Amino acid sequence: MTAFVAFFNRVVTPALTALSENTYFAAIRAGLVSLVPLTIIGGVFLIVGYFPAAGWSAMVAPYLPVLQVPVSATFGLLSLFLAFSVGYHLADRLEQEPLGAAVTAALVFLLIHVEPGTGGPPAFRTDQLGSQGLFAVFLVALACVRFQKLMTDWNIVIRLPASVPAVVYHSFVSLIPALVLVLVFWTLRFVVGIDLNAAVHGVFAPLVLALNTLPGILACVFLITLLWSVGINGDNALDAIVAPVFLQYLAANVEAVSAGQPLPFVTAQGFISTFVNVGGTGATLGLTLVMLWSKEPGYRQISRMSLPTQIFQINEPIFFGFPIVLNPMLMVPYVLTALVLAAGTYGLMAAGMIGRPLVNVPWTTPPILGHYLITGGDWRAAVWGVVSLAIAMAVYYPFARLAERQRLRAQPPDERR
Repeated sequence: MTAFVAFFNRVVTPALTALSENTYFAAIRAGLVSLVPLTIIGGVFLIVGYFPAAGWSAMVAPYLPVLQVPVSATFGLLSLFLAFSVGYHLADRLEQEPLGAAVTAALVFLLIHVEPGTGGPPAFRTDQLGSQGLFAVFLVALACVRFQKLMTDWNIVIRLPASVPAVVYHSFVSLIPALVLVLVFWTLRFVVGIDLNAAVHGVFAPLVLALNTLPGILACVFLITLLWSVGINGDNALDAIVAPVFLQYLAANVEAVSAGQPLPFVTAQGFISTFVNVGGTGATLGLTLVMLWSKEPGYRQISRMSLPTQIFQINEPIFFGFPIVLNPMLMVPYVLTALVLAAGTYGLMAAGMIGRPLVNVPWTTPPILGHYLITGGDWRAAVWGVVSLAIAMAVYYPFARLAERQRLRAQPPDERR
């Protein structure tokens, strides 16, 4: 184990750390986080419209078309909002005027999703403005902002006197870059005939297919927990890559519910954060509950102090307090617990025994309640949340007791209180 950790820290850690701190991936992560309130709002109306209770559907049926409006205005325009958000955050990181860059990114994204009219006016391909356009967003937003910075650095912009209002000054600075970008993407889409959205989807298709399979999600969970085990924020390192896929799954599940169809995706947004990370990444709430009355004073105190935060899925106190990071004794159950819960949850959802993710709830939502809410009110999922805690405790128990005995043997007798 020591040799493996040394190899991982020497070879893998530097590359993944650079990936996690990369400006472009950081902007994507920030842009995705900005969408969370929108998906929560859409999810609330979705629950009201499709709450799984006897007689509820008949009662809300007359109001269902109106209840669907906020769902369409959020999930139906996810890609457009993301184009604006990613453009804004990347421009801010590159020290460009963020609002103008965000507007340009949204404009170009809309441009490539216009369908020329045949005998009528052009129309937007509205199906591509939701989850279907999530991957094209990154190409458009990153390219637009990076090009704007290039033009600004080369001073190929219109600069008005400093005496004019700032809003007017910045709008003219972004004018030439925006015009060139519109011409370039218009030429690619409508003159050359390249469907950028389809091309990008083709590149990401293997990832989209893999992450909804059991081997794919287990590999993802394994990598996240392994990175955390050696001191790298595994969620941050992978989010920019996998979060768009999970968000696309969630939007597809929402569309399926609205159409009265079965939910197509198991590992939609919230699968890992709610069903796998019970009390934090690695389901460390199970370790905390095991060690609340530990005979080792340090473990006991850390467990009791971290319990309030772990109820809200924040586990840094116990993660670094025990510690779990770079501790072979606890790294094993840390990774193993996540894999067991991922496999168990996947199996139950695939078999239809518990509901699949439908609502995007904040990652700080307490376990069991989060299980219930994310599935749109499935009580069986809440029961599975209770069982998941018991499983986590069972996996951690032998390793925790062994670590406890080692600590006690290393202490003088008078400190074992």
